[in-house]
Amino acid sequence: MNIKIEKTPLKQGQVRIISSKSDGHRSLIAAALAEEESVLFVDGWSEDMEATARCLQSLGAEIEREPSGIYVMPIGCPLPCPVDRIGQANGQGIGQADGQLCTLDCGESGSTLRFLLPIAGALGKHCRFEGKGRLPERPIGVLLDEMARHGCKADGDHLPVTLEGKLTAGVYTLPGNVSSQFITGLLFALPLLEGESEIRLTTKIESKGYIDMTLKTLKTFGITVTEAESGWSIPGGQKYHGPRMRYAEGDWSNAAFWLVAGAIGGSIGCQGLDMESPQGDRAIAALLEEFGAETKVALNQITATHKEMKGIRIDASQIPDLVPILCVAAAAAEGKTEIYNAGRLRMKESDRLAVMAECMQKIGVEVEERPDSIIITGGCNPPEGEIVIDSHNDHRIVMAMAIAAVSLGVELTILGAEAVNKSYPSFFIELAKLGGVTNVL
Repeated sequence: MNIKIEKTPLKQGQVRIISSKSDGHRSLIAAALAEEESVLFVDGWSEDMEATARCLQSLGAEIEREPSGIYVMPIGCPLPCPVDRIGQANGQGIGQADGQLCTLDCGESGSTLRFLLPIAGALGKHCRFEGKGRLPERPIGVLLDEMARHGCKADGDHLPVTLEGKLTAGVYTLPGNVSSQFITGLLFALPLLEGESEIRLTTKIESKGYIDMTLKTLKTFGITVTEAESGWSIPGGQKYHGPRMRYAEGDWSNAAFWLVAGAIGGSIGCQGLDMESPQGDRAIAALLEEFGAETKVALNQITATHKEMKGIRIDASQIPDLVPILCVAAAAAEGKTEIYNAGRLRMKESDRLAVMAECMQKIGVEVEERPDSIIITGGCNPPEGEIVIDSHNDHRIVMAMAIAAVSLGVELTILGAEAVNKSYPSFFIELAKLGGVTNVL
């Protein structure tokens, strides 16, 4: 889908933020590993969450989405399965028989792949992991090497890979600056093993907020993890026992797009957010304040209001998903903004540093791209004629450039705008509610 976005500014208003995709992944996985069936309440459903549900079904869980909630019958649960509620989702069966090969189609979801690799190993499942888009290019070798040292081997270091064997307890050593998703996968898996395990980090951890989300979910489901000097200690032989009902929290990553729009051109409020959430992208509020915008909090709503903004320096090591929309904020700020420690963005759904540099230059923003950073000089002077942006099938590029169009006053066409379905299928609906004018081409 290609979509043309007019430069009509957004109106003041509020957006009800959908549930966090990151929290949704974690809730689904913990519920599928639990001893009892449960119901999850997730406001909004994306392709990435569908991938996680589909793979959990292949591992043996039964999941059904209904208007009243998402019903999860755990993997290997001996309880009877109510046929009117469970197990009919997407025509999936209940997973493989022991010893048989099952296929886990991760779609384009890096979280699904990296979380479930160690879990499949802990369960002793013989699995073939597949994916599409850029997912086969994204690195998993570091995790697979460490799993191989603990009894679980793969036949390659990129998708597709076939996994066999069963993980054993012990010391797992990983760099902290490659992917927090590796650590999350192990934190979910290691409590299931017999014997105590430890995760040791050899470098400073990045994207720590995502680890904190995982630890919060584990605690909710009765799993004990103890923080150690260089990582975590995880007792073995644990069982997941969660609440029979759980609500996923609102998504700060998606809220950031609307808050930046409010900070640039008016006043927009985001409802349904936990102001004490461990989500690292909650930092957007403090960053907008640092830019010079105004933010106000009332109960579970935060509102960003326009004031003159000035360029700042931003360390992206803990907030990589915010970088595309922070580039848009920087274009509206006087002076230069440097976003550094951002090299990992080159291995996301797209090379986000290169793509954002390309996109911002196309709309008349001065940009300097470096190996690990991007420097943006405030001001936008769009060229004459039609402006066409290639999304590179990246949901965050689509949303960032849509906000750039309406906030910076640039008419542009985005190719591959359907990429928003990966995380925020209702994005363009919300944009229209706030006065955004779009036309599907």
